[in-house]
Amino acid sequence: MNHDHVGCVVTQRLQIFEPFFTTKEIGKGTGLGLSQVYGFAKQSGGDVAVASELGKGTTFTLYLPMVERDVETGGASDPGRDHGHDEDGGGRRVLVVEDNIEVGRFSTQLLQDLGYETTWAANAREALTLLDEDAARFDVVFSDVVMPGMSGIELGREIRQRFPGLPVVLTSGYSHVLAEEGRHGFELLHKPYAVDDVSRVLRRLTRRRL
Repeated sequence: MNHDHVGCVVTQRLQIFEPFFTTKEIGKGTGLGLSQVYGFAKQSGGDVAVASELGKGTTFTLYLPMVERDVETGGASDPGRDHGHDEDGGGRRVLVVEDNIEVGRFSTQLLQDLGYETTWAANAREALTLLDEDAARFDVVFSDVVMPGMSGIELGREIRQRFPGLPVVLTSGYSHVLAEEGRHGFELLHKPYAVDDVSRVLRRLTRRRL
């Protein structure tokens, strides 16, 4: 067996949970699937294990913590807690700025599941055009950082200058970019982000505008 090939396989196995790492051709995948699974498991207090043998297949094992159910109350939740995500958005309007089609579909679907109304712009220039037409129709901007042309950080600065008071949430899976650029005072979500994190940040920002 070619040792270089084995080493390559082992290296790829160590990278499969990294956001945007993929062995597929350009346009065939984003590398976000397994990173989202990993993020979900970690946010839940669990883990994901992978075992792979060349020529035979791969097995993923998802570990989640066991929760003891209250038999007398039937596992009813605490009245003081949030009773789900379906009412989080309350119909508030989000401008999603994302150049990747698959990620854009994922983000808009997630936000719609949380009860938000979404409008999707494929890049920063398109987003600014929509805002120039009627910025009041949006309660928050949810933008990727790394995009061709104007970046999410540059977009955020433009929004801050043109439309003061309109919240901006930036998202990115590239930690080195964020380390170099910094947050510049914007809310930041690291990909892969958990649903609870998105819900918490958006609720806090949009409620400030009510």
